[in-house]
Amino acid sequence: MEIFTSPELLIALVTLTFLEIVLGVDNVIFISILSGKLPKNQQKRARRVGLMAAMLMRIALLFSLSWMARLTAPLFTIMSLSVSGRDLILIFGGLFLLAKATYEIHDKLEGEEGHATGKAAATFASVITQVMLLDIVFSLDSVITAIGMSENLTVMVTAVILAVLVMLLAAEPISDFVEVHPTVKILALSFLLLIGFSLVADGLGQHISKGYIYFAMGFSVFVEFINIRIKGRRKVKPVELRHNYPE
Repeated sequence: MEIFTSPELLIALVTLTFLEIVLGVDNVIFISILSGKLPKNQQKRARRVGLMAAMLMRIALLFSLSWMARLTAPLFTIMSLSVSGRDLILIFGGLFLLAKATYEIHDKLEGEEGHATGKAAATFASVITQVMLLDIVFSLDSVITAIGMSENLTVMVTAVILAVLVMLLAAEPISDFVEVHPTVKILALSFLLLIGFSLVADGLGQHISKGYIYFAMGFSVFVEFINIRIKGRRKVKPVELRHNYPE
């Protein structure tokens, strides 16, 4: 209950849940494409099982990475800077987010359409197996984002569970919203750049208060929703982001 009585933890939970949902849209699309290879009567169950498998994979990764992030004993020293296991996790995790976000932004705007075929044998077991294996890669950005956004493991796990529950109930409307408003996806990826930078800085001993990050992200989201309202009145057609996976 501490999450709901502490304003800082509550803000972290809401912000992280929003990011997990937006970052999980690609995962939903991927699961939908793979499940589309199954018979009609198995597709809905495959989507649900796929999302639940994704949630379990993310929680398992959260526990393992959070445990490693507590390794604070110095491993070596570089120019009077002591580097611990936690620092290595933060530095490499931050660099991963910076690289991942930059690649995704480029891929969405200038990448090749349908360059990942997502081939799958049309069996229920093979589809779920592929979802679980590939979700390890898909989950790294959201898991490292969770660690960068909050130091409270309960907040991280709760945000992942809430995001998956929302996607279970509203996978198609969320996908349609991001499809109609692609700037939301790009904005979420830009947040990864901000979080990645803060993780690298923290790993190098320069801690940045989470409050500054929350304010910057919240203000950006506020401005973006104003832009969406204005664009909606003008009925301006948005740009179309490239899709890795063909329909």
